[in-house]
Amino acid sequence: MFKDTLFQNHIETIKQEGRYRSFARLERRCGDFPRAHYYTPGGDVKEVTIWCSNDYLGMGQNPVVLSAMQGAIEKFGAGAGGTRNISGTQKLHADLEDSLADLHQKDSALVFSSGYVANEGALSTILKIMGPDAIVFSDALNHASMIHGVKSSGVNKRIYAHNDLDDLERLLREAPTNAPKMIAFESVYSMEGDIAPIEEICDLADKYGAMTYLDEVHAVGLYGPRGGGVAEQRGLMDRIDVIEGTFGKAYGLMGGFITGSRAVVDCVRSSAPGFIFTTALPPAVLAGALASVEHLKTSQIERTRAHTNAKTLKAGLEANDLPYLQGESHIVPLIVGDAVCCKTVTDLLLDQYDIYVQPINYPTVPRGTERMRLTATAAHTKKDIDHMINVLSDLYEEHRVFQFMQA
Repeated sequence: MFKDTLFQNHIETIKQEGRYRSFARLERRCGDFPRAHYYTPGGDVKEVTIWCSNDYLGMGQNPVVLSAMQGAIEKFGAGAGGTRNISGTQKLHADLEDSLADLHQKDSALVFSSGYVANEGALSTILKIMGPDAIVFSDALNHASMIHGVKSSGVNKRIYAHNDLDDLERLLREAPTNAPKMIAFESVYSMEGDIAPIEEICDLADKYGAMTYLDEVHAVGLYGPRGGGVAEQRGLMDRIDVIEGTFGKAYGLMGGFITGSRAVVDCVRSSAPGFIFTTALPPAVLAGALASVEHLKTSQIERTRAHTNAKTLKAGLEANDLPYLQGESHIVPLIVGDAVCCKTVTDLLLDQYDIYVQPINYPTVPRGTERMRLTATAAHTKKDIDHMINVLSDLYEEHRVFQFMQA
């Protein structure tokens, strides 16, 4: 049939470009993270070490979280029973939202089914309410979910060069003075490993009368004395109008959220289709997320280990002359610069060294910047890190399998 041919041809094009996505069949074992079982295409099973997980603190297997989830299943059952506005709102929703509002020192919070849905729903709704003359100033490397939300809003957009304050101010200065404005940006950019100049962006927002919308998905749980993110770490939460986050990374579960003023959050709750028409998160996920958020408000152990491991990894790479994008964050991107080569390297790591790293190719990153994105989590050991550095050094120095683009 022509339809099958059409789609098969599209897949063949993707394969020829070296960006066909293959999903390794992994089986995480409770209590043994970052180790996992890998089911090979040939049917064998072997142990691998995961080096690209977003479970930065290992909270997905933390006993506090697991106990809360098990208790919720026994007490409340499995499903939510519907959307939030029909029958799906649990007391756990309210408890979790209260905890999040406290975390970010905001009036209110709202939980979504994912971080992607939170960004799309919040941005599109807020910007639409700001009116047809509104202008959103969006960082060039903002996540696809933020781009989707901005596009769905239909308002005017201005894209400023990544973390470029001069370019942002130029665009703000050129905009009509009386136009409603928003600056939308992230704290930690996960594909670059760098962190936004949040204070300076807030200064520009004050100067030009703009709202601030901050995506902290790769920072919540991991930065700040209570896990509030980079804005908390730098004492800037009160200067951010809307903070968006996720439970799918450092908190170890799934789901997303926003926090902000009561009026803004209520508008999103009342108007965002991605919130209104989506089945609510189940009780076990809510209970686990609440336990994780509350645990990381007081525990420093996981954060300290993760940041120490990230520093150790970076130091080892530098000692072996292995260039990487030297951002401030815990994320370590190694740019290969070619899709086929990137896939070749990650296959080699998996097949010969039992190291699992997913290649990052277009459209996640621009063509020519294909990369491996390494994350040394709180669960990795010094032995894990030394092994990874030795393997990369061997590949780089002896086999010349790939060449890094200088940071």
